[in-house]
Amino acid sequence: MSFALLMVLLSGTCWSLVYLDAIRIGIKDKTYAIPFWALALNFAWEALLTLFGYRELGVQAQVGMNAVWLLFDFGILYTYFKYGIKEFPASVSPRWFYLWSVLVILVSLVIQYFFIRQFGVITGGSYTAFLQNLLMSILFIGMLIKRKSSRGQTLLIAVMKGIGTLFPTILFGFVGIKETHGPNHLVLVLGILIFFFDVLYVYLLYRVKQQERSSERPEYII
Repeated sequence: MSFALLMVLLSGTCWSLVYLDAIRIGIKDKTYAIPFWALALNFAWEALLTLFGYRELGVQAQVGMNAVWLLFDFGILYTYFKYGIKEFPASVSPRWFYLWSVLVILVSLVIQYFFIRQFGVITGGSYTAFLQNLLMSILFIGMLIKRKSSRGQTLLIAVMKGIGTLFPTILFGFVGIKETHGPNHLVLVLGILIFFFDVLYVYLLYRVKQQERSSERPEYII
């Protein structure tokens, strides 16, 4: 097994756990577990990279992983469209909620398409993957602050996201592949920033969960 394939499989396993747990906790807590702009960009990335990746690269591990993630995306989108209206202002009608959501997905598809068209499947896909990953890391922290609780969030998602991104950071940013002509400094910097915000999010979520557990403990009067 090559080093590149090992990195792809390790990253794919971690991110699959993220998506599966996002579906689980979304249904359990009746909310969505991935910030919507990040979810829309992920959905667009996985849809287009599955299509163009198969057409240009054939059957490869990463293309197959993209297809699996795309299926998981539909599960997370289900939780968003079922429960997401609750997190919009009460004055927003369901009609505008759905229109806005579809618009975000369409914009995400346009962005992803032109990155692929401009830079190609591998380079363009890696650039958008790390950019939207950084956005997701920041939005996770924002979601924790906005909800003022750990609702719809788990440490498994937080940790696996960080680890799952670390492997492609090493592969594309530090080691490099021939398609990108060696290590990519932009990817490396983005990967370091993502890791920083992921560690921060893990710490903040852990603290919130600790506080929630403490508040649930019964107080005994001796």
